[in-house]
Amino acid sequence: MAKLEILEFPDPRLRTRAQEVEVVDESMGQLIDDMFETMYDAPGIGLAATQVNVHKRLIVIDVSEDQSAPQVFINPEVDVLDDDLSQYDEGCLSVPGFYETVSRPRQVRIRALDRHGEAFEMIAEGLLATCIQHEIDHLDGKLFVDYLSNLKRQRIRSKLEKAQKQAQTA
Repeated sequence: MAKLEILEFPDPRLRTRAQEVEVVDESMGQLIDDMFETMYDAPGIGLAATQVNVHKRLIVIDVSEDQSAPQVFINPEVDVLDDDLSQYDEGCLSVPGFYETVSRPRQVRIRALDRHGEAFEMIAEGLLATCIQHEIDHLDGKLFVDYLSNLKRQRIRSKLEKAQKQAQTA
């Protein structure tokens, strides 16, 4: 397994819309394993392939406290089941160090393929539903900062660009 580089906002590659996965094969299994290693090391609870500059519709998630419940969603599709919204302070491995409250549907149905290419469907709510929606946004070229005001988004962008420049000169 290998740790992958996580793209950081405002990198334009994060705005790329991911393509459907056509074949679930050994190379996809390797990417899934590498994404889990990268996510756990970061540490995070979700990672979209877009964030590691692979523009395929693949997300990995583990919302457990002890990293014991890894979940894979290939070509995920989501349907809102409940108009009620949940608010979570969302963070993102591509927007390190920033957390902002975002409202998302509380309950959703997900249809996807698992790591073996088998179709499945599940209902998610709470943190898992939020995480799935957050990661699917990445596949569509959208970030959680897009839900914020222009002022907040620009402040975050400026701080991250400054930090990235400092890291390059160090």
